Amino acid sequence: MKISRRQTLMTASAAATYSLIPGKVLGANNQINLAAIGIGQQGGNILRAIGGQPGVNVVALCDVDIDSDSPVVPKGVEKYSVQGWMSEGATPATAASKFPNAKKYRDFRKMFDEMGDEIDAVCIGVPDHSHFPIAMAAMMLGKPVYVEKPLARTFQECQLLMDAEQKYGVVTQMGNQGHSGDNYHQFKLWKETGIIKNVTHVDAQMNSSRRWHPWGEIAGFPASETIPPGMNWPVWQGTTPMHVDFNKRLHYGNWRGWHQFGTGCFGDWGAHILDTIHEFLDLGLPEKFSAKKLVGRNDYVFPLQSTINFAFPERNGMPAMDIDWYDGQGNYAPTPKEMGNKKFRGNGKVIYSEDLVFQGSTHGRPLQIVPYDKFKQMLIDGKVSKDYGKHSDHHANFINAVRGDEKTRSPFSVSGPLCQMFALGCIAQRLGGEYEFDRKTKRITNDQLANSYLMDDVRQGWEQYYKI
Repeated sequence: MKISRRQTLMTASAAATYSLIPGKVLGANNQINLAAIGIGQQGGNILRAIGGQPGVNVVALCDVDIDSDSPVVPKGVEKYSVQGWMSEGATPATAASKFPNAKKYRDFRKMFDEMGDEIDAVCIGVPDHSHFPIAMAAMMLGKPVYVEKPLARTFQECQLLMDAEQKYGVVTQMGNQGHSGDNYHQFKLWKETGIIKNVTHVDAQMNSSRRWHPWGEIAGFPASETIPPGMNWPVWQGTTPMHVDFNKRLHYGNWRGWHQFGTGCFGDWGAHILDTIHEFLDLGLPEKFSAKKLVGRNDYVFPLQSTINFAFPERNGMPAMDIDWYDGQGNYAPTPKEMGNKKFRGNGKVIYSEDLVFQGSTHGRPLQIVPYDKFKQMLIDGKVSKDYGKHSDHHANFINAVRGDEKTRSPFSVSGPLCQMFALGCIAQRLGGEYEFDRKTKRITNDQLANSYLMDDVRQGWEQYYKI
């Protein structure tokens, strides 16, 4: 990858200018030239949300299947797509048609080589296993980056991205969009004012029928199928150490259920459910984690059901606490007695604190205090409020930070440890067992095999992204 003298100077000075205007000094019109990598499905949503911000000019689009205008769920794939979640309109070609003046690429490396000097910021909406190399390539060029959640697939990749954030001094944002919603501002306020205090346990769950494990028992990667015309399959594989042939059970969104490419339900939805708990309770990394329940454990795909426990020590005057994560249809957390006759069945969490019990949902929706009548009375008495102020949404927050007007709410320094917790949970889902974790050395101390999964091997030719 070619790096110009201008980019080298920009990178060297980024740390010094970070608090003012990180990255490139914008022109008089404050216009931001955006490159989007991964523009189908959720990537297309990110492109529209960030590319539609005032003063943002989309100059480059990259997708391994960029000219595809076939339905994201081709005929015959519906049985692999639980509940038909993938819409026909979410194709790369459809997204690209909204930005006809942008240059199109199938390989992000070529895009950066040819347009590095013209790009001010990058948004990334690709499969989990490719988050890392693309984000790292952008950061090495001094580009602010918005990366869809989870931050990366492995523990060590998350660590390297946090290290790169510090080294290159660029604006970063992980795309757990609810982290700019009401729950973010509510949790922060309630923690600061003592409404949420001395939390000792959290139950969190995601039980909807989705796409992580729709096939049952798997004995290997699926058989080779014809690569769609124009698709860059080698780039789709990214840093994956072994060659895996194209199959629609991997592409078209179903990659998320495979250990080699995704982080399952936990990495997908944990970022929407546990984000504020993790940040404002200063959880960091657990000292122990374990698989309490696994149904359908498999070497290739995530379990049909799992319950994972994380134990955290005392921190900054807060008591030791633990989290139980439940996923899979029918795998429900206990219902707190404070909910009365109602059952805790929706995707979300229950937080047990010293004085109060809180029940919450996902994606930035605010918490409620249970019993609900108690919450209503506290509102009437003025002890709590539903006014959390007006704030920028997650995508605007990123662009405002690129301009130097705000700080991002989910920078890698915040979202990285959260996603490292997900990576540890994925190891427990893959192997089962109970594990001790050294928070200082960041190693699993009682199981060599589990510790080896903190980092994966890297495919030849992609090693440069792991050197900072």
